Amino acid sequence: MNVYDIIGPVMIGPSSSHTAGAVKIGNITRILLGEEPISAKITLYGSFAKTGMGHGTDKALLAGLCGYAMDDVRIKIIFDICPLEYAFTFSENEDYHPNTAVIELSSGQTTVKVRGASLGAGRVEIQEVDDMAVSFHGDFNTLVIFHNDRKGIIGRITTWLGEKGINIAFMKVFRLKKGDRSVMVIETDQQVEEFKSLKDFQEEMRVAYYENKDV
Repeated sequence: MNVYDIIGPVMIGPSSSHTAGAVKIGNITRILLGEEPISAKITLYGSFAKTGMGHGTDKALLAGLCGYAMDDVRIKIIFDICPLEYAFTFSENEDYHPNTAVIELSSGQTTVKVRGASLGAGRVEIQEVDDMAVSFHGDFNTLVIFHNDRKGIIGRITTWLGEKGINIAFMKVFRLKKGDRSVMVIETDQQVEEFKSLKDFQEEMRVAYYENKDV
């Protein structure tokens, strides 16, 4: 256990799970979209649905989708400044973690659907992307690579990272089935500063990069 576990992140309150974690889920969803969003459909589950409004979960999610950090004072006035078209719905489904949001975010050209859970102390788990089960937390620099399940793609990505001096801390591949849609999650010790060098892969895969920043 460290100090962060005890006192939580620097944030706009009142709750590390209902506000700080919600901002982070919004941030990651925005990055996964990879484009400037224009609209969002947000469904809240469990405690998010029952008490989230009182804890500012709706404001926090919108602020994250707009790219604001969890300590940004604009979270308080996000309803007045948010450029997105948005709608909230509330679900009684109890199959998910009690602090869960499902977000469908669109740029008009591209849409991403993300299910994320807030675990407390500002930590989150992204559990589903585009209806595909995944698991990552955004605690490290993280590459999320959408691709088709084909021979050689994992080797190309890991070779490229090695050539750039990037050490892989954790890696897992999720797929619907053999030869179908897949998601590669790679957490790295170093920042992927030359991220644009991955453009050669972008015709066959969609890449998102989350840079971990201590708040």
